Amino acid sequence: MAMEIPPEWKKFRYRGRSLEELMEMPLDELVQLLPSRQRRSLLRGFTPAQKKLLLKIRKVKKRMQEGKLKRPPVIRTHVRDLVILPEMVGLTIAVYNGKEFVPVRIVPAMIGHYLGEFSHTTKIVQHGEPGLKATRSSLHVASK
Repeated sequence: MAMEIPPEWKKFRYRGRSLEELMEMPLDELVQLLPSRQRRSLLRGFTPAQKKLLLKIRKVKKRMQEGKLKRPPVIRTHVRDLVILPEMVGLTIAVYNGKEFVPVRIVPAMIGHYLGEFSHTTKIVQHGEPGLKATRSSLHVASK
């Protein structure tokens, strides 16, 4: 039993290839479709942490195909430098941003990007009023 692809994903194409074609494609052929930075990263090989994450992903996919899992569990990881591959589509991966794990639902449009791109490490700075949680110099504002 293969993974069911939602109808909106059936129209997806990556460099002229459908999602089904990408999933069946060997890794060395897929690498040739990716941009140069991602291609270089994958041609150098996977780090031990990346290999461990890929094994977890493949294990979850296999258990889903066997029917042992109704919905995939959230896979937690610190690996931010792994290129998103077609086999990850449909999973939720919680990526660590330095403080917490941010759940990232992998959709076809993310193929070729890095996991860390979807788990931001910084927040937008929102200062309060002068004198409240702002800088020391803003404590003394003219009363006019």
